[in-house]
Formats: sequence, C-alpha cells, structure tokens
Amino acid sequence: MTQIKHHLNDQLLMAYSAGTLPEAFNLIIAAHISMCDECRARMHSFDAVGGAVLEETSEVQMSDGSLEATLALIGKGPKDPIKVLEKTSSSLPQPLWDYAGRDLADVRWRSVGMGVKQSILKTSKDATARLLYIPAGSAMPDHGHNGLELTLVLQGAFEDEDDYFGAGDLEIADQHVHHTPVATIDQDCICLAVTDAKLKFSSLVPRIAQPFLRI
Repeated sequence: MTQIKHHLNDQLLMAYSAGTLPEAFNLIIAAHISMCDECRARMHSFDAVGGAVLEETSEVQMSDGSLEATLALIGKGPKDPIKVLEKTSSSLPQPLWDYAGRDLADVRWRSVGMGVKQSILKTSKDATARLLYIPAGSAMPDHGHNGLELTLVLQGAFEDEDDYFGAGDLEIADQHVHHTPVATIDQDCICLAVTDAKLKFSSLVPRIAQPFLRI
C-alpha cells in the first residue's frame, strides 16, 4: 500500500468518537481507520478524552422504569449468536464486509455509463454510501457539492484539480470544492464515497440521470 497522505480531520474524528455521525459516515471513517495507523491512533486519543470527560461528569438521576425499559429492548434484539470474524485475506477493509462482502468479487455492481459502475450500500437514510468502480484513465462528471462528500480510495488512485489520492487516502469535499476526479491510467480505481446531499453536476446528462442513480 502506498503511504497515506490524506487523513481525517479532527472534527470528523471527534464526531465519530462521540457517535454523532450518520451510519454511512461511520462506515467510511471506520474503513479509513482500519487502513491508517495515524488516524487510528488519533481516534484512540479522542476516545480516551471522552472517557475522562464522562468520569468527571456529575451523575444524572434516571427516570423510573429506565432499567426495565432497557432490558425489554435488549430482549427484543437479535437472538442469533454473535459472529466471530475469521482472519482472512481480503481486497476490502473489514468494516465493509457486512455491507459489500469480503472481496470485490462479492460486490453487486450496476453500470452508470462510460465503464463506470457503482454499488449503493444499505445504510440509514440520512446519508448515502456507495462503492465506485472507475476504469483507468476515466473521469467522473464535473461536479460541486450541496453538502459533504468523503471519498476513500480502496484500490488504484485518482487525481483532481487539488491533489493526487492513492490507496488509503481520503478526500474531504464540501460546498467550496468543485472538481473532476480522474482515475490514473495505471490501474482501475475503486473508491468508497459517502454524501449527505445531492451532488451539483455541471453538465445536463448527469443531471438528468441523477434521480435514477441516486447521486
């Protein structure tokens, strides 16, 4: 794996540690952390700070029946035994296994044109996660952002107007970023992309296809 140069910022790591992010964002952050020693160490630091804050927080009186209500919810949970994941070689980070499978061969791709394929992963409705397959040398449509888009490179690399992103790198794009990602010519690029709002495409054809592709 190439050296990771593009990391999570403190704001996202703190929100992940606090558990305040949508499921899709938790997924991509967990995937990046599994690939990046630096961000994993920073995340543990935020977890430690959060634990210390909890220890110093004054106790709060629980409402009557809280314990019974909690036990009732636990009783309604899954009855299947917890699965123990075996160590195995995989082309996908472990946090993705329950969403896409352990290998790229397990992914259910759907063509979106020009050789590009996507697979929308099932997460909560407040954000969208998708795997993208971009053939070597191919470009994604020129676009801006109505919200936040995180893109994690799993295989290959891509370039845009701002920088080069290789395996393990994570690009953070907000309303101020307008770009045209292009897969490098040496290898097909596979990414995990997460958005909390629709993209702003510059050309007509992507805008027409947007409702069908859920981008």
